[in-house]
Amino acid sequence: MKPIIPLALMCLLSMTGLHQARAEDTDQTIRLSLPEYLDFLRLPNVTSRSSAEIRQNADWLEKALKAHGWTARQLADGETPMVYAELPQASPARKTVLFYVHMDGQPVRNAEWAQQDPFMPVLRSCADITSCKTLPLSDVTKPDAGADWRIYARSAADDKAPIWMIMTAIDALKARGQSPAINVKLIIDSHEEGGGNTLGDVVKNNRDLLKADAVVIMDGPMHQSGRPTVVLGHRGVGVFRITVFGPRGVAHSGHYGNYVINPAFSLARLIASFKDDKGRVSIPGYYDGTDPEFLAAARSLHVPDDEKSLKKHWGVSGTDQADISYRNAMSEPTLNITGLAAGTMGQMNATIIPATAVASFDIRTVPGIDFDREISLVKGAVTKAGFHLVKDKPTEEERMTWPLLASLEAHGSPDVLFTRPDSPVGHWVTGALGKNAVIIPIMGGSVPSGPFREEIKAPIILLPLVNADDNQHAPNENMRLGTYKDGVRELMTLLRTPLPTASEEK
Repeated sequence: MKPIIPLALMCLLSMTGLHQARAEDTDQTIRLSLPEYLDFLRLPNVTSRSSAEIRQNADWLEKALKAHGWTARQLADGETPMVYAELPQASPARKTVLFYVHMDGQPVRNAEWAQQDPFMPVLRSCADITSCKTLPLSDVTKPDAGADWRIYARSAADDKAPIWMIMTAIDALKARGQSPAINVKLIIDSHEEGGGNTLGDVVKNNRDLLKADAVVIMDGPMHQSGRPTVVLGHRGVGVFRITVFGPRGVAHSGHYGNYVINPAFSLARLIASFKDDKGRVSIPGYYDGTDPEFLAAARSLHVPDDEKSLKKHWGVSGTDQADISYRNAMSEPTLNITGLAAGTMGQMNATIIPATAVASFDIRTVPGIDFDREISLVKGAVTKAGFHLVKDKPTEEERMTWPLLASLEAHGSPDVLFTRPDSPVGHWVTGALGKNAVIIPIMGGSVPSGPFREEIKAPIILLPLVNADDNQHAPNENMRLGTYKDGVRELMTLLRTPLPTASEEK
């Protein structure tokens, strides 16, 4: 006599088999997405180098999106169009989310890469390119491909991977007979990494097309732990340059040393006055005005940073500010030197007093801190140090009047972002990704959120999906296979989660 299997157990076994089959379908969809992703990486994408190459990326993407079931078209942007896509059959009963990514990449110098061409992907078995094996590219689709295998190519992570992740996530849902619980729109930028930021004009000209209830920016690296990562905001960025003027021309250091003022020393003393011996900016009021809601969130959200590992990675034993934690460092405005130049260097060093000395800086701002105000404070510190500021180059009268002459040129962006963690979009993303997610109050770098905030007027959240050690903006950029696959699954979960409204949460 055959044993009688209870109905509940039969249902459980059936559901278990269904889940297993669906998981296998998802794994297969992700693996089969990779060859097309590799083809995408073979397209050079440096906007400042070639507008024709960007057009090729846009044409290829538009065709690929249509082939995968999206409605897609290009948005005019001079010679370098952006790409817009949406999933068909949008429903007014569902909330709409606009996803942002960019297809352009940083410039490359082939000699700095451990491969012949940064636009010809290479598959390696680990992150240490000095010791790990180079594998056949065809191995990338193997079911037993290693999670720590890496695809090395420019834009492998920043930012072509998220483009392919969201396309693959939609394909994987289709393979499971499922559909998103939100309406999905996608804009793919062509100028994020260089060539002039034109996103503002494109968003303004297509405001109705891009209208959404929330914006998700898929850019930046995940937390170093590799756990799902949500970032609530980002710092703003601005740059300035100080030029200190010395003699009207290069002077002989033997004939005029001790007599003609050397602008390099004048500049060095000025720069030294900007910070105290603990690394804090000593300009009065520089840290004042930070948004208290942001500060409260920054202090209450625990981010599991590995400080020891961070220092080891960069080969440093201490921090710029005395005993500051990484997360606290990200929640304060910065004043950073990016370059110094005066006179000549090298074996043919000339014995001169240079005519000018130049220092370039960047400032990263946080919510509540305005770049223009910070520059005003810097200018005040320069004049307090005894310098007379000129607009371009000093006139003859100014040279004969002021012993210390300098100019200061500045340009900044108002793009500072902070979305409350208890907002509907905050709850949506953190709820979908689960308790294991790392919630970061603010990202140290900057992304172009301003046009969406000003024109779309929707809440914005950042969803990094690429490995923290991806070498973005640097030689040997890479995408970790395990992280790519996890990112697709994260997006599948997010897409299947309805976006609530404030009233629904109550």
